[in-house]
Amino acid sequence: MIFFTGFFFVEGLLGLPLWLTCTFVAVFGAIIGSFLNVVIHRLPRDESIVFPNSRCPSCEAKIGPLDNLPIISYLVLRGRCRACRAPISIRYPAVEALTALLYAAVFLADFYWRGGLTLIILFDLIFVTALVALIFIDAEHMLLPNAITYPGIVFAIIARLSLPYLVGINAFEDLPQLAYGPFSTWPLWASSLIGAVLGALAGGGSLWLMGWLWERLRGVEAMGLGDVKMMFMVGAYLGWRLTILTIFLGVLSGSIIGVGLMARRGEKDMQMQLPFGIFLGIGSISALLIGSRIIAWYASQF
Repeated sequence: MIFFTGFFFVEGLLGLPLWLTCTFVAVFGAIIGSFLNVVIHRLPRDESIVFPNSRCPSCEAKIGPLDNLPIISYLVLRGRCRACRAPISIRYPAVEALTALLYAAVFLADFYWRGGLTLIILFDLIFVTALVALIFIDAEHMLLPNAITYPGIVFAIIARLSLPYLVGINAFEDLPQLAYGPFSTWPLWASSLIGAVLGALAGGGSLWLMGWLWERLRGVEAMGLGDVKMMFMVGAYLGWRLTILTIFLGVLSGSIIGVGLMARRGEKDMQMQLPFGIFLGIGSISALLIGSRIIAWYASQF
């Protein structure tokens, strides 16, 4: 009841009702999703994401503004290019709709569970945007580009150093335990940076170690360096507890989907290769949105 009352009657940004603010955030997310489609298509091909303007991949016809409206244009054109009538990949509206939903989810999660609207939401939205791009690029190309993961690591460090002073000690899930615990005599930025290091080691370090051990024991590469770099980024931002949860959720979802695909195809070979970045991305977003709640529930069982 409190959630629904707050959703319809609590005022958000610019004095607007929260539901209307959330709608604006979702629309903005769809627009960002439209740009992410350009990134997903061009970045693996080493093409500029700025120039030239959007064009049909089949006939190279320039896509006009009215044909570039997120989700709506796809529906109006019935999933086909206006010029050559070639089919448009369902990935385009899917990315736009998913990004819109995730932006709204981040907005609501931060509003209700992280003390209202703060600068955290801007950092969380950037983080989610990078993850959506990585998920879909990995799905299509089995590639996690350095052009996203390396800046993502730098972004996580900047967030770790700045947000504790801009927002407070609750800026990150692991920061209160660090700042009030073993690093209580350290400056807040140092405690936060330690959290980033521990998270990066828990994420990227653990995946690298598992991949190295598997290759030594079985002689088969089990983990690409792209996954490792991605989890360095995720771990530095989320901290070690949410990062461990991310890996757990990624392995769980990947196992379920992998077994389901093998059963559907009638395959018995357990060496089936799946782009693990997809599932790590799903786990990362889930941990960001509800990870603290899951950890609190789990801790309450003991």
